[in-house]
Parts: sequence; structure tokens; C-alpha cells
Amino acid sequence: MENLLREATHPYAPLAAPHGTSGVLFTLVGVLVVALLIAAFAWGRRIRSREPGPPHPESQPRLPGGEPVGDSMESREPEELPRTDHRRKPHELKGNGIDSRRRG
Repeated sequence: MENLLREATHPYAPLAAPHGTSGVLFTLVGVLVVALLIAAFAWGRRIRSREPGPPHPESQPRLPGGEPVGDSMESREPEELPRTDHRRKPHELKGNGIDSRRRG
């Protein structure tokens, strides 16, 4: 009767591991995780040492003519739209102001 009463009030007591076993298990898992992290760090450094270094300034591309390229300025001709009650959709508009560039 006492055994049933104890299991009813503490149902998880039989599932718990003894105190010494859980401490040793956590210590082993911790040491294993630290060892894996150190091994991964060493492996990554070895791989990185095989990679080529950053490029030298002499090997970088240069601008043509030695001068910086500036912004281009252009003026577009406005296109008049007829006044109607109908709302125009994008596919009904003509070229969006780039017709003059495509023709020439």
C-alpha cells in the first residue's frame, strides 16, 4: 500500500537516474561538444589557409582613359495624353518615353 501511495504522489521518481550517473553523463557530453568545436575550428583554419589571399591593388581593373565616368544627362519629350474619363493602364501607354532612343 505504501508503494502505491508513493508512486501516486511521485510518478516520475522511478524514471530519474541516480545522482552520480547524470553528472558523469553531462560532463562527458560537455567534453565531447567542446572537442567537436575545437576540431571544427582547426579544420576550418586548415581549409582557409589553402584559399588564395585577397587580390593586390595592381591586379584591380582601371577606369578607361584614366578619368572617372560621369552621369549621363538626357531630356525626354513629354507625350500628351488625351483627356478622357477612361483610365489608362500601363499596357495602353506608348513606350514610356523611350521611343526616341529606339528609333535613332
